[in-house]
Amino acid sequence: MTSRRRTATAPAALTCGAALLVGLTGTGFAAAAGDSDGGEGDLAHKSAQQISDEALHQLVGAQSMRLRTRTSADPTQLDLTLDRAGNCTGAVSKGSLGRVELVKRGNQIWMKPDAAFWKSQLPGSKGAEAAAKYKDTYLHGTTRDAFLRGLSEACDLKAFQKSAAGPDEEQPPPGAPSPSVTPTLTKGRPTTHEGARVLPVVKKADGAIQTLYVAIEGKHYPLKLTAEADHESATILMSNYGTPVSTTTPAPGRTADISALEELMQGSQSSQSA
Repeated sequence: MTSRRRTATAPAALTCGAALLVGLTGTGFAAAAGDSDGGEGDLAHKSAQQISDEALHQLVGAQSMRLRTRTSADPTQLDLTLDRAGNCTGAVSKGSLGRVELVKRGNQIWMKPDAAFWKSQLPGSKGAEAAAKYKDTYLHGTTRDAFLRGLSEACDLKAFQKSAAGPDEEQPPPGAPSPSVTPTLTKGRPTTHEGARVLPVVKKADGAIQTLYVAIEGKHYPLKLTAEADHESATILMSNYGTPVSTTTPAPGRTADISALEELMQGSQSSQSA
């Protein structure tokens, strides 16, 4: 498996999270309205559908945010703060295959792999040698580099928001059969998530359970989304709405050109084919 294929799951994890959100905000659900406040604040007399729609509205309008994702089906985890200009900072982790810290400003990208990354990319002693040589060093390049471009695709907040919003037209095409079972969207009991009071909105359909946790106080941002199906689970955490992405970039003395990685990878492939 090449390094490019390994990192391809990073943007896929974001797309998965957006798809889950689309599932909760689609039209046509049977929504249950709350009967009393019950700690729900001004969400008390709104239906589950209205709450879900408001959360989507807040998400799509965000100028910046922090995203954290994890799933039981894949070791890939994201922890990124990103904005609509395509800037981001954070990390992409692939479990035992390593972790990469990421900084992106415009078309400039810096990545700092850990030792596990180097050892998973290069065979034998070459991985350990590269890990020692480039310890605490950022590899720098631009979006013209295919590897860096693929790694930084997860920094695209606009794309995530567009995926979350879904298609403009949700109605089935003319002549298409109507669904035999309409998923039900309901409100759960208020709870707390990372110190914030949230109201769960739950969707159950075809054996899958999706839960969106919406902030009760202030703007009704979506703060957490979970999904469970076929004994697998996925979670996406959303926070720090409106917090600017740090403008700090690695000092030149702590960087090396991305060509260093490419040369090591090509040398490794050549030795293996020899």
